[in-house]
Amino acid sequence: MTTVWIALAVLVFVLIIGVPIPLAFFASSLTVVILGGYDYLFLLPYGYNKASSIILCAIPLFVLAGGFMEKGGIGESLVDWVGCFVGRIRGGLGIIMSVACALFGAISGSGMATLSCIGSIMLPRMYAAGYPKGHCAALISSASVLALLIPPSLDMILYAFVGGQSILACFMATAIPGIILTALFSIVNCFLLRNCETIQLQPKIPRSERPREEQFLPRTIRAIPALLCPLIILGGIYGGIMTPTEAAAVAVVYSIPVGIFIYKGLNRKSMKKCLVEAGTTAGVIMIMLFSVMILSRLYVMENVPQKLLEMMTSITDNTILLFLMINVFLVVIGMLMDDTSAILLCTPILLPVVQALGMDGVHFAAVVGVNLGLGCVTPPTAPFLYLGARIAGAPVNEMLRPTMYLIFFAWLPTLILVTYIPALSLWLPGIMGLV
Repeated sequence: MTTVWIALAVLVFVLIIGVPIPLAFFASSLTVVILGGYDYLFLLPYGYNKASSIILCAIPLFVLAGGFMEKGGIGESLVDWVGCFVGRIRGGLGIIMSVACALFGAISGSGMATLSCIGSIMLPRMYAAGYPKGHCAALISSASVLALLIPPSLDMILYAFVGGQSILACFMATAIPGIILTALFSIVNCFLLRNCETIQLQPKIPRSERPREEQFLPRTIRAIPALLCPLIILGGIYGGIMTPTEAAAVAVVYSIPVGIFIYKGLNRKSMKKCLVEAGTTAGVIMIMLFSVMILSRLYVMENVPQKLLEMMTSITDNTILLFLMINVFLVVIGMLMDDTSAILLCTPILLPVVQALGMDGVHFAAVVGVNLGLGCVTPPTAPFLYLGARIAGAPVNEMLRPTMYLIFFAWLPTLILVTYIPALSLWLPGIMGLV
């Protein structure tokens, strides 16, 4: 176990000094190889074999589809459609933003794409309506993380691949937690803005603009192509017509004519940019997967899961407290590294531990998803929080108060519910016969 502690110390140190994450994992792996006396020759083919799976092709394809939809103008139609329902109440634009993030996440599966797309559309509208900048930036930062939970989720593809679980079941496991979070974000948003006097409750409507009731039908018709995309993707997957990889490819093919001919935002230049972004994402994930799989294999060979279980059960045998300890560990990991790295590192280590404690692997998928989503907006690392601040043009210190409200009254209640009520994660996979 001493070798593992030294390797972890090396990993933390090189991350702190700014070494790229894949190289940091390589450094930690090299430490285990040297101190443990392992033959490194077998590790390279192992890492290559883990990274060369057709399932992983779904990730860049979903990123590409999300990019096409983002550049194509789909977000605008979703925002306008949701606005028909809650656009005229105090805090209504915040509700629109939360729901629009969930809907766009169901198309792209990418939190960053959701943040940039919905943020660029909603933030100017909210500022014009008198919403505080810090509040808007905090809300979009948390709401965009819904894309990591609402299926199809790129993180769940990685979790299922590494943990040997059903991708379809993991998709369904995070759906209800994502819906709960969407509702809680909307409630906390309205609570925080209940006394905000700068918000314009009844914005002046030009005479040329039709009343909201008359706009519902045309907005709905315009939003139908956007709303059909998740139905095609998820319907194809759960109907047994397509694999997740094939569904991702269909999403790409579908998004091109929709973006070009219907929403008219997609062109040759933007398509090229999307292709470059998808290729870059694929390259980063492949390198990350290669390096983390080697390190995870070494941890398994060092019997880390069993030793971790023994250490935890030596403190207490109460499963409530044991799951609480695992949650704290995951939140800390999520605070220190990005969600992709955290999933690749933690899944092979913690999955055997929670299964030994009686937690289903699909249930753990939802626990991991909510935990790492919370880590994405919790300082010090908080990648979504800082990117949200940059996109919104808001100082981080103005975001901290609303972010803390969202963490304590949305994220943490959802995490507790998901951890201790397995039915929230297992009900949908169960009725579909996946668990």
